[in-house]
Amino acid sequence: MVTLILFIVIFGVVVISHEFGHFLLAKANGIHVVEFAVGMGPNLFSFRKGDTKYSLKLLPIGGACMFEGEDGLDLKEGEEPGAGSFLKAGVWGRISTVVAGPFFNFILAFLIALIMVNMIVIRDPVATQVVEGGAALEAGMQDGDRILSLNGERMYLYEEIQLFTQLYRGGDVEVVYERGGETYRTVLTPKYDESLGRYVLGISNAEFVELSGLDGFRYAWYEMRYSIRMTYKSLGMLLRGQVTRQDVAGPVGIAVNLVGKTYETTRAYGWKNVLVNMMNITLMLSVNLGILNLLPIPALDGGRLVFLLLEVVRGKPIPPEKEGMVHFVGLMFFMALMVLLLFNDLSNIFA
Repeated sequence: MVTLILFIVIFGVVVISHEFGHFLLAKANGIHVVEFAVGMGPNLFSFRKGDTKYSLKLLPIGGACMFEGEDGLDLKEGEEPGAGSFLKAGVWGRISTVVAGPFFNFILAFLIALIMVNMIVIRDPVATQVVEGGAALEAGMQDGDRILSLNGERMYLYEEIQLFTQLYRGGDVEVVYERGGETYRTVLTPKYDESLGRYVLGISNAEFVELSGLDGFRYAWYEMRYSIRMTYKSLGMLLRGQVTRQDVAGPVGIAVNLVGKTYETTRAYGWKNVLVNMMNITLMLSVNLGILNLLPIPALDGGRLVFLLLEVVRGKPIPPEKEGMVHFVGLMFFMALMVLLLFNDLSNIFA
């Protein structure tokens, strides 16, 4: 029951922030919001305020901010959209309305990160100890060296070094590091650690950051940036076929395997530990939703953005009925994908 409540709260916060972004910019651009819905499926509760219906639905996944005339499928041939229609708004007003959903997800992620950095231990990318026999020592690195980049990727947190080694697939690694105010370069090959089950550089870290002044904003950005990098790297691995069926999760898998197991693991360490970990999950899901919605796929915000940018280039819109059909096909695809993810989650849980 606790897992379910946590899952609903986390998904609710992420979805509401996304849809509220759409809602706010739609209102600012004179677009009529027909319904603001949280969840999917049958209505549990709804009310009307002004000309907008607000709904809470049965399934605690997804949500919608539905605009009048959004897809153009309800228009007859030659019929003009009415006042308040999505299609009646200026192209830049529509672009800002579409982009606002993902943008508000990034705002939410940053605010969560800003709170988190004042509650967690932050570690700078410093090799406080270079391990005997490790790759870093063989490459000439010493205790106290600050790693600036790995293969050109800038490092701001020690967790980013760990992410790099977790995704390492072989080959030499160029390391840029700082020692005594001077910058050095070296090349090393990570070694496989049997106990950890992954490749390592041969360093350990105990460099804890004490925040002061505006440091919180800087490290909040680093934490958010870390989640962004983790998301697009995971997408890259998915596209390259480097993940298995067990690595993919839908809402049920997230609830059981991510939220549920994290809660069970951290509850013994007190409410503060549980809170921080739930906030971290919320941050990651918010970043994920923001990035995934910007992908140029029909029915997603990114797919709608493609048509709007084409309108800017062409100087006239794509016929709304044609765009509407493209998004309808995309929606059907995602409905089928949700069913596949559900079966995948259940098979992973009961395997």
